[in-house]
Order: sequence, then structure tokens, then C-alpha cells
Amino acid sequence: MTSLDVRAPEAVRDEGPTTADEIFARARAAVPLLRARSEEIERNRHLPADVVELLRSTGVFRMALAAERGGPELTSAQQTEVIEILSYGDTSAGWCAMIGMDTPLYSAFLSEDAVAEMFPHKDMITAGLIFPSGRAERVPGGYRLSGRWQFGSGITHADWVSAGSFVTHGGELETGPDGKPVWRLMLVPPEQVRTIDTWHTTGLRGSGSRDYEITDVFVPESHSFSFGTPLSRTGPLAAPEAFVRNMPGVPLGLARAALDYVREHAIERVNRQTGERWADNYRVQLTLGEAEMDFQAARHAVYGSLNQQWALLESGKTLDDFTKDERIGTMLPRVNAFRAARRIVTKLYDLLATTSIYQPSPMDRWLRDITTMCQHVVVQDLIVQSAGAHLLGGTPLFPFALGIVD
Repeated sequence: MTSLDVRAPEAVRDEGPTTADEIFARARAAVPLLRARSEEIERNRHLPADVVELLRSTGVFRMALAAERGGPELTSAQQTEVIEILSYGDTSAGWCAMIGMDTPLYSAFLSEDAVAEMFPHKDMITAGLIFPSGRAERVPGGYRLSGRWQFGSGITHADWVSAGSFVTHGGELETGPDGKPVWRLMLVPPEQVRTIDTWHTTGLRGSGSRDYEITDVFVPESHSFSFGTPLSRTGPLAAPEAFVRNMPGVPLGLARAALDYVREHAIERVNRQTGERWADNYRVQLTLGEAEMDFQAARHAVYGSLNQQWALLESGKTLDDFTKDERIGTMLPRVNAFRAARRIVTKLYDLLATTSIYQPSPMDRWLRDITTMCQHVVVQDLIVQSAGAHLLGGTPLFPFALGIVD
């Protein structure tokens, strides 16, 4: 059983938004509510139940649901912008929204019957680590799953828990034609998962990204999948890397929040020694100008690359049809968005100097949040190396970032 369960009953859910415009409007309306709860969210180290339902009411968890299934089916760029808006309100809430909305993306790799059984409404939330940390022993009809995973962001309010696992048979690892171990993503009800309160961290504390453990749980074959082949849908979102496309929305939202906070602060502040308005100070002007330059370049690169990728996929191409330059198109802007946000927040934190270190200034939290999220695998050098290797015909260290499934 989970040690903490903040999932809300079915009765509290309304019919929800049906269009992108409605989702954007609800996300923007949620920003001041999230901002007001930021300190509480961080103290609790998970999202309160009413905050989860606030996010659910925005439509963020349904926004990738296919139109043929009654969903709004936002583009990858639109999804990213919704995450950016929510992260502007609270970073941990934006992070949990980004993770939790993977459900309809995963559903592309499940059968229609499994989707109908597992996802009875449009706002189902998924949490968990996709990369293999467990073992799934093949048995008649499915697998016996055991293991321990890290980084279960949002697991305290998840409807399904994902668990990447190596497949075994008779206790031995199964291998594919290339000799590499076979792995699949298992989806497990949270009632069969034990969460472990390990999330005592530098930042992103409110995401509740705890470790979790599964012991000898039967997972039906239909509740598992490989990212190699979509089973029940096609189109731009039926691709293995679709769920990482919206990740830059979190650092972009955080950076924008920090920029706006410092701009407002600078307009009001006066140097107590000289009487000079901060707004008239060369260093302040230069720092803000450089930070805005960094932000605008990073943001335009993210959305430009996502829109270009979407147009190619919408034309009927698959990732395998892309040129080398097209295939790495979203990878590098994604990494840069995180790194640019860290540069921006660090620069602004230093500009405010000792003002940044006192509560309730949010600069301390934003610095800790961006520092923590920049430790995620999608921000590491092996992603940049994988892009360079792909361009040169070499071996990417992290091919999944290219949508290449081993």
C-alpha cells in the first residue's frame, strides 16, 4: 500500500475543458492560486489533494489525449506552454503536471482494450520511472514484477505507477536480436506499490519524488509495453520521445517567474547609500538585459524546434524519416532551456545579493529548484554527446533522447 494517498474521489471531477483555449485559460487562472501555496507545497514535500484537483481541473492531464478518444490533443508546443504557465505559479506543481500528463502518451503503446480498461476517464495521472530498475519475470499471461525505483514524482496522487523493468525468463535476462537486454514499462495500480519517504532534497521538494518498491506483483501483458511500436494510435504524439518534449516548460516557467520578480523589485528599490533608483543603475540594467536575452533565445529555440518537429510528423514522416539535423532538433534546445534557466536564476540571485537569502523571498526556492532539476538525465552532457554523435554517424550514449529504442 502507498504510505500516503491524496487521490481525490471520482465525484469531485467535472467534465473538464475540451479545447486548447480552455486549458490555457484555466492554467493561467491557476497561477495565483499555485503561487499562494508554494511555501506550503515545499513544506509538505508533496502536492496537497486540493492542489492536485486544481491541476486536474485545468485539463493538463488530458491535454495529450487523442481527438479520436475525445481529447483536446494539444501539440507538443502547446503542451509545453501549459506546463510553462503552471510552473510560473509553482515549480513543483508544474513538474508534477509535466510528469502526470504522460498517461495519454503511454496509451498509444497499449491496446485499445487495455486503454478502455485502465483509463476510465480523461484525467488519469501517471507517476514513476520509465528506465529499467526492476525485474519482470515472464509468466503465463504477463509478468511477476519486483524491484525498487527512484524519482516517483507525483506518486502520492497517481492513478497508475510506471516501472521500467528488464524482462527475465527462468531468472535469466531476455535479450533481443541485437543481444541487448529486453525491457518494458509496467503499469501498476498504486495500491500494489510501497512508497518510501526518501525525498529530502535541495529543491523541487513539493514534487514528492519518492522511491517506491514493488514486490512480486502480477502485471498482465496488456498492462505493459515497449516504446518500440505504438499499438493503438498514430500521429505526432505516437513516438517514444513524445513525453520529454514538454519538459522545457518547467525551467522556462521558473525563469520567467524569477525575471518578473526581479523586474518588479528593481523598479521599486532605491540604493540606501546613494539614493539612486535601481531602475537607473547600469549594472542592474545590464544584468536584466542579459538575463532577458538568454531567456528569449532559449524560449524561441524550444518552441521553434517543437513546431518544426510537429510539422514534419504531421506531414506523415516518422522520426526515422528525419534528417540527422531534424532528428536532433528538439534535443539541444531542451538541454539549453534548463541550463539557461540556471544561468538566469543564478545571475538574478546574485543581483539581489542578501535580499535573496531571506524568507519569504522566492529566489532561494527558485535557485534550489533549478539546481535540482538540472541534475535530471535530460540535462546531462550525454544528451549533448548523443546529438553530436548522431550528426557524425557515431554512437550516442543516450539514444532514447533521439527516439531510438534499444
